Amino acid sequence: MVMTKYGLEGKLHEEHRLIKDGILRDDNPLDQSDEFNEFLVACRHGDLRKCQELINLGVNINGKDNFDYTPLIIASLCGHYELVQLLLEAGALAERNTFQGERCIYNALNDRIRNLLLQYDFSKSSDPFVYWSSHITALMDMETPRTSDITLTSDNRAFKLHKFLLAARSPYFRKKLEAQPDTETWKLATAIPDESFRVVLRYIYLGDVPRDLSSSRSDVSDEAILTGIDKISKQLEVDHLWEAILEGNDRRLARQRYQDEVGRALKQVGDFFQANIIGHKMVVDTDHVDKVTWKHGNSIFADILLRADEPEDEEQDGSPTPPDLFPVQSTPGIPIGPANAAPTERGVSKSVLYPAHTAMLIRSDYFERMFSGDFVESRKEDKLRVVTIDCSPAVLELVLAFLYTETVVCPLEHALELLYAADMLFLDALKAKAAVAISTLGSGRSNALVDRTHGGGGGDGHDRSTTKQQQQQHQSQTPPVEDVEPINIYDVIHAAWDLRVQRLEEFAARYLAGRLEDYIDDAEFQELIRASADRIQKREETDTIELLDDIRYYLSERFRLRFEDAGLDDILQGDGDMAAAAAAAVDDDAEAPSGAVTSAPATNGVRTLDGEAAEDEFSSDAVNYQVLLGKIDSMLERLHLDA
Repeated sequence: MVMTKYGLEGKLHEEHRLIKDGILRDDNPLDQSDEFNEFLVACRHGDLRKCQELINLGVNINGKDNFDYTPLIIASLCGHYELVQLLLEAGALAERNTFQGERCIYNALNDRIRNLLLQYDFSKSSDPFVYWSSHITALMDMETPRTSDITLTSDNRAFKLHKFLLAARSPYFRKKLEAQPDTETWKLATAIPDESFRVVLRYIYLGDVPRDLSSSRSDVSDEAILTGIDKISKQLEVDHLWEAILEGNDRRLARQRYQDEVGRALKQVGDFFQANIIGHKMVVDTDHVDKVTWKHGNSIFADILLRADEPEDEEQDGSPTPPDLFPVQSTPGIPIGPANAAPTERGVSKSVLYPAHTAMLIRSDYFERMFSGDFVESRKEDKLRVVTIDCSPAVLELVLAFLYTETVVCPLEHALELLYAADMLFLDALKAKAAVAISTLGSGRSNALVDRTHGGGGGDGHDRSTTKQQQQQHQSQTPPVEDVEPINIYDVIHAAWDLRVQRLEEFAARYLAGRLEDYIDDAEFQELIRASADRIQKREETDTIELLDDIRYYLSERFRLRFEDAGLDDILQGDGDMAAAAAAAVDDDAEAPSGAVTSAPATNGVRTLDGEAAEDEFSSDAVNYQVLLGKIDSMLERLHLDA
């Protein structure tokens, strides 16, 4: 149930008091930076691509302006459903029983956005790294597959742990393990209770600090345990452990403390990843991969090598390339410098090897099954085993960044390949991130309030009144300022069908509906409609075409946004003389060659897609809508389809 208005005012007063007293941290701080103001403008316009770019650059997604408006509130208030969904998935806070969370629901423009906010997993929005942190915690007690490489032992207990995580989280362990990376057992001090070690290690592994430090079966007092915790935390340089032990029972305070610790852990593991995984990748000749030998107990504690082959079109040609690395390890150190080898010849294929840790790779069900079953990869050898991944090195780096840090900034040029790689590795969360990158960065510059057929240009950097054919003629004479199409929408829709990604199917339909005048006469688009029709087995004449239905829906939304409030809804149903005139214009236009639509600058009024002049943009939108519907009907007749 949503709070009443006076309840919101009381909640706001209470939160301001707690923040002023220093008890709570302000989850929505005032942000007056230029980047944040640009972000708010993009949220008002519903510009998905601009919002995604600013999120990738690190804009404060939970900031607020001088009027206490957050990006999520603005997107909700302006009715941009896809943008609200994007902000929630990116970590925008919408927690119930808080002023900003309730206000966001209260100001939702329509029931669709309101229901999305009510049904959304609020715990996930407040902790976007919950799956990453829970995996780190689970490693401490995991038995299958066996990923631990060091055992801390006392007289009564043994802790099976991971060197890379200890080195990343504790400066003390980092110094000790770098000096002796092949250490497999570590004897704990007998003067300190096992319960003290258990609490500190659970904290390092992001586990909850227990309220009851000693159990009923233990004869060790709480005072002795706390004394041991104090000694260990100082030795291991774990500075914030006492904050977790002494915190009260307030849920928001506990959440903020835990989020701070998860943030520190992410930075520590991220720094380790960049310095040791990316920093020690090796580029070798594909034919010589089997000559690469790494021993266990190396100084970055890797226990597996992942291989990705360079695409053939990116190979170097011409001059010789630097010598390859053929590292053969006889010591625990990292192979440094090239071995003696002749320069490579032209056309030699390359592979990139990445050292990695199975403890993080098993976040993927693909690797978890590989290392758990009777596969050869699960058997330990004297040297690190090489596992080949069917993707490019750039995409494999994105996959590894996600597995190690849960954070990945996906460029649009790699998004489609990343989508297939994530599906292959059963990484649903990464697959969703790739789909988000395609559906946002691939949208192009857009303003939901201005149609691309209106004169004066849009957000894409070219005149919206020109057709695709005229743009191509113009580009042949002058260099293009910006690509008209940021993605190949045909590849996207086929990927959506192959991988069953509903979000991309909806995006492709929305993308095509927003640019239908550019695609309706393309032979490839018509084949796409036929392929959509053929997806129904034993098709009947009365069966619909799913893609075409979605395009019609988004086409109506494209124009309805601008003239439903003006009393022109009947035009969408095909009523009135304007609709008949538009249909007649379509029939005349169908006899012209493909792409013969002209749109010379109008001297009086606004030029429509059929070349006629309309009084204003409302009339132009109504005519354009009927023109495009008529073209769809004509296309179906040529394809002998009924939908």
